[in-house]
Formats: sequence, C-alpha cells, structure tokens
Amino acid sequence: MNIWKISIQNIKSKALYTFLSILTLALSIALLLGIQQIKNSFEHQLENNIGEIDLVIGAKGSPLQLILASVLHLDNPTGNIPYIDAKKLGKHPMVKTAVPISYGDNYKGYRIVGTTDKFLSLYHAEIASGRRVEHSLEVVIGHRVAERTGLKLGDTFLSSHGLVDNDIDVHNNKIKVVGILKPTGNVIDRLMITNLESIWEVHEHEQHNEDHDGYDKDHYGEEHLNHDDHDEDHLSEEHASHDDHNKYDEDHHDEQHSDHENHHEDDKEITSLLISFRSPAAFLTFPRRINEKTNMQAALPKFELDRLYEFTGIGLTTITWIAYLILLISGIIIFVSLYKMVKERSFDLALLRTYGASNLQLIKMVALEGLIVLIIAFSLGYLFVKVGLKYMFSFLSDNKQNMLQELPFEDVLQTTGMVFAVIVLSILIAIYPIIKMNISTILSNEK
Repeated sequence: MNIWKISIQNIKSKALYTFLSILTLALSIALLLGIQQIKNSFEHQLENNIGEIDLVIGAKGSPLQLILASVLHLDNPTGNIPYIDAKKLGKHPMVKTAVPISYGDNYKGYRIVGTTDKFLSLYHAEIASGRRVEHSLEVVIGHRVAERTGLKLGDTFLSSHGLVDNDIDVHNNKIKVVGILKPTGNVIDRLMITNLESIWEVHEHEQHNEDHDGYDKDHYGEEHLNHDDHDEDHLSEEHASHDDHNKYDEDHHDEQHSDHENHHEDDKEITSLLISFRSPAAFLTFPRRINEKTNMQAALPKFELDRLYEFTGIGLTTITWIAYLILLISGIIIFVSLYKMVKERSFDLALLRTYGASNLQLIKMVALEGLIVLIIAFSLGYLFVKVGLKYMFSFLSDNKQNMLQELPFEDVLQTTGMVFAVIVLSILIAIYPIIKMNISTILSNEK
C-alpha cells in the first residue's frame, strides 16, 4: 500500500478545504516571519547605527527629529548651529570625541555629509579602495551608494540642493570620488562623506552669487544718482589719505592673514554635533546644561529611539497577535479537514484494516496529509517574506533607505517549531476516531 499516493489523492478530493488550509497557514507564517524580520531590522537600526554616539547637539526643535536626521539620516534636520559654539562644546572635559556634521545636498537621493575623519571611526568604517578625503570637493562613498549609482574612483558628479533627488537646483561645483568604503551593514553604507569645507564652499559660492545679483539690482539706481557728488568728495579724500592707507595696508596685512583661518570658520554653521562621553556621569548633567543654558538642544539617541520603539512596538505586537490568531484558525481548518476525511471515509479505512493495514499506517496516511499542507504553506509563506517583503521595502524606500535585515535562522526555526506544534496537535485530535475505530460496526453499517 502506497501511503503517499493515497494521501495525495485525499488532498485532491477536497480541494476547497486544502486551499483554505494552505492559504490561512501561509498567511500566518508570512505574518509571523515578516513581523519578526521587521522587528529585528528596526532593532538593528537602533543599536548598530547609533555606533559610539552618546549625544547629539543641534538646533532647537523635536529631539526625535534631530536623532532621525543626524544618526539614522532619515529625516530633515531641525536647523543649523554655529560652528564656533560646537567647537567650544567639543573641548569640554566630559567630552571624549565631538564630530561635527553638515549637510543639505544629495546625489540621486543619497545624502552628502560634511564632517571630519573621526566620523568613519564612529561606525568602524574602512576604505575598500582609494583614500580618505584630503581636499575640498572630494567624497568617499558608502558601499550601497557605489552599488546603486555606479560611481567609481575618479568619477565626478554635480550635487543637488536639498535631501531629495532633483534636476532643478543643481550646483555647479564638480565633486570627485576618491574612495569607496567597505560594507558595514549600517547607515554609513548609504552616505557620501566629504569634509566641512566642501559643504561650505558649495553653498558659499551659491550665496555669494545670490547676494551679488541682489546687490546690483538694489543699489544700482542709488549709486547712479549719487555718482557725481560721491566722485568729487571721494577724489579729494582719497588723495589726502592715500599715503596713510598704503602704510595701513602694510601693517595690517600680516595680522589679517594670520587670523584669516580662525575667522573663516567662526561664522560658519553645521547641522549637528555628535558626541561621545568620557564617563557615564556626563549623561546626567551635560545634556541638561545644553538645553537650559544655550540656544541649542541636546538629545540622547538611545533614549529617543527607545521611545520611538515603544510607539511602533504596539503596532508590531498587535500584528503578531493577529498572526497567532490566524495560525490558530489555520490549525482548526486543518483539523476539521482531516477529521472530516476520517469520518466520511471510515468505511474505506475499515476495509484497509481488513486487508492488513495497521492503525499506524492509517495514522501515517492522515499525518502525511497534514504535513504536505504544512510544507506547501510554509514554502509559500517563507517565499513571500524573502521576496515580497524585500521588494516592498525597496519600492517604499526607492532603494535608498533600505533598512531590511536578513532574518536570523534561529527566528525561522522558532517560528517553524511553533507552526509544526499547532499542526501536530490538529493531526493528533483528528486521528482519534481511527484509534477508537470499531471495524465490525463500521462494516455492518451499524451506528
């Protein structure tokens, strides 16, 4: 007696029950695995992308927005802060490292971040090919950026203003790729790293042109009206002070040149400052001091992201319980299907017993039906999670902010064990009539 063939024929004979069983079971498996994968991906973003960042200092606004913009690079910044103030905070005795970041431009949706060499060390990123940024208008790109954009060492490109890809507001300054990072699995894979001077230079040049055009339009008429009077007064004054002016230039030139670099950065702004503390004691006093005594705000990444997880965790928990409910319904459907088959075909089963089939063989036949349904449903559910969820995230994130992580094998095994237990329980209940079957009564059609 070929038990496999009999089980398959039984499945084909009740197509509706089989379809419902596979559909509900596949749906519950897909939900359980999908929610687990989303949960793990979210936790990975919280833990791995924080790196060694203990505190973020930025402009006043939403602390969560500041963290999402400066740590996860998923939101718009709350504003800018003076670079001179940030440098003073970085020299505080409680601060171990202070890494400034500044951005406002992108290339094909990938953010260009101006910072220092210490930024790479926050994420333990290493150069795969090329070198680090040494001059203005040079970038080191993350692994995902290189994959998606096709940029290679030595390529140049034009950045767009803002954090969204556009062809309208494009800068004229060409930026050169000098390095590509090794894959890290965190946020730096989708960033383009340059120095602060590059960000300032691009926007300073643009601002200079705007100011120059505005000045010409606003002041041309006034200068033209006062031109004659101004020339007469200016010529006499210029002739009288010409010698003194030359002497002043000679004396003042050296002093101005020596202070140029310091004053050049004093009027600059950055997006935020990423800080690592020397000791845990700084968590208690340093952030509160910033929030109370300055016009900036200090936000703790772990605290803010934990709060975010609390809100999103409610939704994930709700969907998980829905998946458990669907799994329970699936188990009931499979039980009803198998039990119905046993009751309706009790005469056939009794005949099989008279031809030498044992109770164990009949039980195997019923169990195989349940296991076949389980294998098909699990394959469909797992396939949906591996393929469907990946493409869904890629579509929603446009391949730029993909946070989806691979589901650990332990989680897959745990979900498989739980589903298997439900199906085994359904089979055990369904085979009860076989164990208690009275062959003589069934064959004589007595009830």
